[in-house]
Amino acid sequence: MSLTSLPLVSKLSNRVIRILGCNPGVMTLQGTNTYLVGTGKSRILIDTGDEHTSPEYTKLLKSVLEEENTTISHLLITHWHHDHIGGAKDVQTLIKSSSNPAPLVWKLPRSPEDQHPEEYPIEVNSLKDEQSFEVDGAKLTVKHTPGHTTDHACLVLQEENVLFSGDCILGETTAVFEDLKDYLASLSKILGLKNSVIYPGHGPVVENPAPKILYYIEHRRKREEAIIEVLRGSEGQPLDEMEIVGFIYQETPRELWPAAAVNVLHHLQKLLKEDRVTRGRDDKWVIKS
Repeated sequence: MSLTSLPLVSKLSNRVIRILGCNPGVMTLQGTNTYLVGTGKSRILIDTGDEHTSPEYTKLLKSVLEEENTTISHLLITHWHHDHIGGAKDVQTLIKSSSNPAPLVWKLPRSPEDQHPEEYPIEVNSLKDEQSFEVDGAKLTVKHTPGHTTDHACLVLQEENVLFSGDCILGETTAVFEDLKDYLASLSKILGLKNSVIYPGHGPVVENPAPKILYYIEHRRKREEAIIEVLRGSEGQPLDEMEIVGFIYQETPRELWPAAAVNVLHHLQKLLKEDRVTRGRDDKWVIKS
């Protein structure tokens, strides 16, 4: 998979600097995009990279802060995944000094039904939908957009009508999700915001958001149709998620098949709720006649 080459640091506007998390990979693309937002002596950082590459990232972040002659007052985390919140503790350590307190960490709470416990080596303050944060030159408003995770948040930069989309929308490829129904609802919500530009959690800037969002919605619809066709074509033979992946993801690199199988499972769970499929023997799937 060929990806757009991104510099480690990019000044996207007078208010926004993108700093890569120094953690490129199959799932993280060029690395996690973190964003320094504001124009004054104290700014907001959106996401913090991964703890495994945090020393490299914080060194890069320090150089940007020194060049801008600024510090960080708040860390806004788009969701709980380790490549977004993992570097928060090291960023706090970097900022904290006799003259600067450690920046506060903020994140939406996860659903009580979420299987992953809220366990972080830092204090995390709870965000609320539509909550706003202001620093010199920038006002950010929280938009709860579940689906990728239950606690996922996008952020709108009011001055530029820009959306920081976290992992709900990526600059390249499509996103994984936990709940398809919630994810599709969040995509529709984002479409309705009519933002001029999207700054994603991974990949390059999305300059024309509406076609990208509509493509994501249509892509999920086509995936659902493909899954149904595979199950219909199996002539009653139950199939598991990876077997379905083998039929419809043949053009996808095999190292991405496990992630594709997770997406297929979430499609199937949606279809199960709609009474369109059922589980056969060995917990495999069959189409309902």
